[in-house]
Amino acid sequence: MNPKFRNLFIIGGTLALLGLIIQVVVTFPDVDAKNILLNALPALFLYFLAYKTYHERKDSELM
Repeated sequence: MNPKFRNLFIIGGTLALLGLIIQVVVTFPDVDAKNILLNALPALFLYFLAYKTYHERKDSELM
C-alpha cells in the first residue's frame, strides 16, 4: 500500500474512535453493545490500514 496515506488513515481512525467515545459518554445509561461494535469497526479498519502501510517486510535480512 502507498505509505503517503498513512497519516490520513491514522487521522480517520482517531476521529472515528473519538466519535465512538463521545457517543458512549452521551448515551451512558443506555449503552448498546451492538451499536458500539458497529461504530468501532471503521476505526479498527482504518488503524489496520495504517499498520499495513507502515509495516515493512525485511526478507533480505533472512538471507
